[in-house]
Amino acid sequence: MSALMDRLMDRFPALRDLECEARRVLEDGARPATLAAGTQLFLDGDPCTAFTLILDGAVRVQKVSESGRRIVLYRVEPGQTCVLTTNALMAAIPYGAEGLAETDLAVAIVPHGTFQRLLAGSDVFRRFVFSAYATRISDLLLLIEEVAFARIDARLAHLLLTRADDSGEVRATHHALATELGSAREVISRQLKEFERQGWVSAARGRVLVRDGAALARLHQGGDGAR
Repeated sequence: MSALMDRLMDRFPALRDLECEARRVLEDGARPATLAAGTQLFLDGDPCTAFTLILDGAVRVQKVSESGRRIVLYRVEPGQTCVLTTNALMAAIPYGAEGLAETDLAVAIVPHGTFQRLLAGSDVFRRFVFSAYATRISDLLLLIEEVAFARIDARLAHLLLTRADDSGEVRATHHALATELGSAREVISRQLKEFERQGWVSAARGRVLVRDGAALARLHQGGDGAR
C-alpha cells in the first residue's frame, strides 16, 4: 500500500473497510498535493472536478454576498469532507460558495471519474460519502437556526467560548469574528465593548481574552429569541 493510502486510512478510518477492488481504484486514482495557506480552492460558481480529502490543515468554506459581507458556513479538517464538493460532484452543478485554505494543506485529490466509479461500485465508499454528507447538512441546519433565531450577543458569546484556547484567548480580529457570524465588524466591536464593560472579556488588537466564561455560557444558553 502506498504512503498516500496509509495516510488516507489514518485520517479517514471508514476507508479501511474498502473492498479490494475499490481500494485499488482509489489508490490508482488519488494523488497527493500541498497548498499554501491563503490559497483559493474554489469560488462561487466554479465547476467541481475532484473530491478533495484533507490530510492536514483546514479549509474555510464561506458565502459572500454581493455587498461583500461574508459568513462562514463550516470548516473542513482532517477526517472530514466538504458537503458542497460532494453535492457539486453528484448533481453536476457548480460550487455555491467559496473555499479558502486557512492553513497550509496536505490533501489527496480524487478525480471526478474516480469518485463516480467508487460511488457506483463500492458500498463502503457510498456509506462514507453519505454519512459525512448527512452530518454536515445537520451542521448547516444548526447554523441556519442560529442565524435566524439567536441574538448576535448570544452567538458571539458561543463563538468566543468555542474558539478560546486553554488560556481563554481567542486570536481573531473583529473583522474575522464578524465574518464568522455573518455580521458587520462595527456590530461585533460594539458587542465586545459591552462584554468588556461587564468584565466578561478583555480585547486587544487581534485577540480577545475570555475572563468570565460562565457568564458567556449563561448568555448563550439564554440567548434564543428576537434580535
